[in-house]
Amino acid sequence: QVQLVESGGGLVQPGGSLRLSCAASGRMFSIYAMGWYRQAPGKPRELVAAITSGGSANYADSVKGRFTISRDNAKNTVYLQMNSLKPEDTDVYYCNAEHRSLGKYWGQGTQVTVSS
Repeated sequence: QVQLVESGGGLVQPGGSLRLSCAASGRMFSIYAMGWYRQAPGKPRELVAAITSGGSANYADSVKGRFTISRDNAKNTVYLQMNSLKPEDTDVYYCNAEHRSLGKYWGQGTQVTVSS
């Protein structure tokens, strides 16, 4: 089983930056695909960015060129660097770990608010 704890959310002005971190407990972190999702009240959770166990990343069109996902397997941590933030990026951000045989796990979420 994997436990995920997000951190780094907060209030930032439009155009600003934040870096989210997701620390994973348990073993075999390196074999999980990791992802960041976000969800607004009353809306479905949507994929923001994902990174495979091999390090390949993909992004939602709305964040391409602004957000960067990365992972440090030695620290069991995945990051989401968010630059040029917009008010529409305001959401609760969730970390996800997934492996086709070992299951899917979620963190508790961290609030990101972009506002002047």
